[in-house]
Amino acid sequence: MKRRRVAIRKDYRSIERESRYHRLFALKAANEALRVLAIFENENPRDKRPRRAIDAIKTWSRGKLKLSMREVRKLSLDVHAAARKAKSDAARFAARAAGHAVATWHVPTHAMAVPMYVQKAIFAKQAGASPSRTGGNLNRPRAS
Repeated sequence: MKRRRVAIRKDYRSIERESRYHRLFALKAANEALRVLAIFENENPRDKRPRRAIDAIKTWSRGKLKLSMREVRKLSLDVHAAARKAKSDAARFAARAAGHAVATWHVPTHAMAVPMYVQKAIFAKQAGASPSRTGGNLNRPRAS
């Protein structure tokens, strides 16, 4: 059987920074990350880093805040640091969703990772998965 080559169309447009579509991507990513933020906040009530990141990108997406690369980088790295300190996979994935939402400012395609982390957070919460049962990451198989 012969394999058929599939032609990939290249007539798409890239998303320009600060465009309406860029802001829309960011807003959608932030709203999606908010769906699971409570999972992180219930486990880490004093850690506001994910909420600050989501609030910043939402405010920027509405045109009410100017952000710089330095600010976005700090917000994103702070959120990912919070994720590393989380005790449960569900909280970790919820924080990572927030980190990718704010990173949408720099690279719009970061928005595509947010729904994946949201689903992973929901799954981990429902399954009651803990780092000890999954090796700390639901993506990575446990070493034998």
